[in-house]
Amino acid sequence: MASPKYLYRCTPKVLIGLAIPLWILMSSCETEFIPKNINLEPELVVEGYIESGDNPLPAYVLLTRSRPFFTSLSTGQLEDLFVNNAEITVSDGSQVVKLDEVCISNVTPVRKKQLAAILGLDPDSIKVNICIYLDQFAQLIPKQGSSYKLTIKTEGQIIESVTTIPAYVPLDSTWWRKAPGEPVDTLLQLMSRIKDPVGQKNFYRYFCSINTSNFLTAFNSVFDDALIDGKDFEFRLIRPNLPSEKFDQATFGLFKVGDTIAVKWSSIDQGHFEFWNTLEFNKGNQGPFSSYTTITSNIKGGLGIWGGSSSRTYRLTVKR
Repeated sequence: MASPKYLYRCTPKVLIGLAIPLWILMSSCETEFIPKNINLEPELVVEGYIESGDNPLPAYVLLTRSRPFFTSLSTGQLEDLFVNNAEITVSDGSQVVKLDEVCISNVTPVRKKQLAAILGLDPDSIKVNICIYLDQFAQLIPKQGSSYKLTIKTEGQIIESVTTIPAYVPLDSTWWRKAPGEPVDTLLQLMSRIKDPVGQKNFYRYFCSINTSNFLTAFNSVFDDALIDGKDFEFRLIRPNLPSEKFDQATFGLFKVGDTIAVKWSSIDQGHFEFWNTLEFNKGNQGPFSSYTTITSNIKGGLGIWGGSSSRTYRLTVKR
């Protein structure tokens, strides 16, 4: 079994703590359980994506180091997590493209805004010098059905991964439904339907932007078609909470009448799905009687995710 380690990684939304495998510090009124291996040597953590669709994303990678569990993390230490001067390439089988390292503190305001858009961040809120490895000139065209091999060489190590951009399965339709419980005139449920292709494995993920906010994910953002293969399937899309919002059980997952939203619906490959599925399960599997779940990674020689996707954005107004 892999040794427990607490990780910090840069995501398109925030820097969050990961564990691969994630362990939970359990306590009782009598004893406190502390795992033996909590200060292991740092490992390299990869978060990279390539996406086709109506708003394609060039290949990019965030490369950081893991951190032991019991450590403080100042802004300076956060910046030190980024690994610089790595040699990172992506190949589609016919060409090999070297990704350029770009650090936010060294670019113009216009370029900073462009990089923030790729990462899903508000450029005015970025306080850390984030460094990203990027196909700046879009030499690789993200294509459905194509596979992309990632190779990272740094600090005497070689890290590899392969992802595939699957064929896109669209949302067939969306509509609004009355909120359950007491009559509420200002809240609605967002319903949707897909026609899942028969006889093939499909994996899905969705994001939501509310009134031009950054794209956010709900508590569970990924699905597979294990139970709906080939079916015409109706399901609800949950509204994610904005970072500034407090959790309210009465309104959780409901959309406010009058808001404008954008739903980004993605088809992803199996490795991409398994990473987020195990990570989100871990986030929900908390409490004194829970156990950790090993987060599945498709990175050979490191930790994290190299994920391909095909996506489309649907823009809606919340109305009765």
